[in-house]
Amino acid sequence: MVAMTLLVVALARPQAGSTHTTQVNEGIAIELLIDVSSSMAMNIQLSDQEQTTRMEVAKELVERFIAGDGDELSGREGDLLGLVTFARYADTRSPLTFGHDALLQLVRSLEIQERPNEDGTAYGDALAVAAARLEQLDDPEVRERRSLEGEISSRVIILLTDGENNSGQHLPVEAAGLAKEWGCRVYCISLGDHAPTSPGASMPHDLSEAERVLEHIAIETGGLFRTAFDFDSLLSVYAEVDQLEQSRIVTRNYTRIAELFWLPLLAALFALIPAFVIEATWLRTVP
Repeated sequence: MVAMTLLVVALARPQAGSTHTTQVNEGIAIELLIDVSSSMAMNIQLSDQEQTTRMEVAKELVERFIAGDGDELSGREGDLLGLVTFARYADTRSPLTFGHDALLQLVRSLEIQERPNEDGTAYGDALAVAAARLEQLDDPEVRERRSLEGEISSRVIILLTDGENNSGQHLPVEAAGLAKEWGCRVYCISLGDHAPTSPGASMPHDLSEAERVLEHIAIETGGLFRTAFDFDSLLSVYAEVDQLEQSRIVTRNYTRIAELFWLPLLAALFALIPAFVIEATWLRTVP
């Protein structure tokens, strides 16, 4: 009777479940594009009485964008960052990496291109290179080399330039098309020497032809176009991008089910063994 009861329990397939919660960081892949042409040697307002070069301001704020400043910029911990500079030619200074310390050293060491034969502005090429790097994140081999385990929630390019595209093989509009096709948002920052008519962005009729191209790139890819003219305005642009592009912490629940039918089944078998033994010995009928 006991064995039959245990067999019925086993057939009911008793189970036990446990729920586990894990947090997954859905990071952002960001390519930082910085103009290093000779025009970046022009002075820009640092404070009321101080000036420094556009290059030094750019390096300072990109460094803060990466590491954070404890105030307006939170830093990009957990994000995949790369660095591309451009003058006449686009150069990948750092592949996409989680190693931000090494990246910061590269940013601090950036210098303006002073050779006339290598001067120019080829941000179309830089944009195409950056978009291609981000597109490669879908390649399993690239993901393995980069030790990518979580999801890349968005792909972003931040382009900082103070001029118009006048070199390179890729037209800016062509490069923007590639970025759009590969799912990259482009934030374009035009660094000039005058204040816009309204904070954060210029009205369309205030834009130069070079700025209109940058605005088109941003709109085409779902990003933003902003102008900056001094340290504070450029800081506000990077702070805006920093707020817009935040990594997400996603909570995922997993329930693990354990089958327990084998316990009553095993008990039923053990309960039946004595019955078989008794039947085969004491209760055995001799013909």
